[in-house]
Amino acid sequence: MLVIRALWLGNQPARILYFITMENNRFDVIVLGGGPAGLTAAIYLSRARLRTLVLNIGTAGGQMVLTHEVANYPGVESVSGYTLSNTMKKQAKSFGSVIKNIASIQQLTLNGDVKQVVTGDGTVYESDAVILATGGRSRELGVEGERQFKGKGISYCATCDGEFFTDKEIIVIGGGNSALEEAVSLTKYASHITIVHQFDYFQAFEYAIEEAKQNTKISFKLNSVISKFQGGESFDGAYIKDVNTGEESFIKSSGAFIFIGYQPNTEVLKGIVELNKWGEIVVDSEMKTSLDGVFAAGDAIAKRYRQITTSVGEATVAALATAGWLHEQRRKKVSLAH
Repeated sequence: MLVIRALWLGNQPARILYFITMENNRFDVIVLGGGPAGLTAAIYLSRARLRTLVLNIGTAGGQMVLTHEVANYPGVESVSGYTLSNTMKKQAKSFGSVIKNIASIQQLTLNGDVKQVVTGDGTVYESDAVILATGGRSRELGVEGERQFKGKGISYCATCDGEFFTDKEIIVIGGGNSALEEAVSLTKYASHITIVHQFDYFQAFEYAIEEAKQNTKISFKLNSVISKFQGGESFDGAYIKDVNTGEESFIKSSGAFIFIGYQPNTEVLKGIVELNKWGEIVVDSEMKTSLDGVFAAGDAIAKRYRQITTSVGEATVAALATAGWLHEQRRKKVSLAH
């Protein structure tokens, strides 16, 4: 609902327009991030009749969009990450949430009673509370040639780029669930996959390890790290170093997929809320951050496990806690007014 918060004073239409614009950009809660955590929070908040804005730097869904198949989401037998993302987005919008994509954050003011977010285009949004659901991104190896061949043979998304390597030999780097599961997924396209991992054991669930080991298209280079990616106009392969002997060998390959985890998208939050040494947001059991009225959920917070379901659960807690906090703040204001 639009409320004009200024009087018409003579010939000053610009002042009236300014107040109308600010009222349209005033929300109960702003959610930063549109992945599974951000969209879940929006669903709960808007269902609670709280005017909710979701600001997302990319398209709605976050890293979930890149997941080829989600087979462990309770109540859903199998669904693509893209489909699940769209379903969550439609739910949030159906309850009244406003979702703005491709919205970069230029400035944040989160201390004080009124929180303020300025986006890259200079638009100012205000709210009483904020939920940080900024998520994470693929971690890079940081070796020579990685930046040079990023998107030109080196990828971080099997769903996005797997088909480009049909009937070709590729490398997968990593030893967690994502690396092993995506390697198996890539066997639909590649003729052969070499998994390179720095340890002699995998940090993955047993089912993922067994599935990869039983696939005849997959071989392993353990106790090994990538020392350099090589190529001319196109990607040729990678030098692999044995961590025990230091011996290097070259694997000819048409592409490399890197799955070594994520790093939190919290650069914009440094010096604003408490972060741990890994840059993750520190929260309590109710997802409260170090700032009053600011909550957080999803892959940007300090936690051990990062799954769609964990993000959804944390966002549920964050949204309910936010709604409760807002109710209490407004009750106090009414009491003081009397």
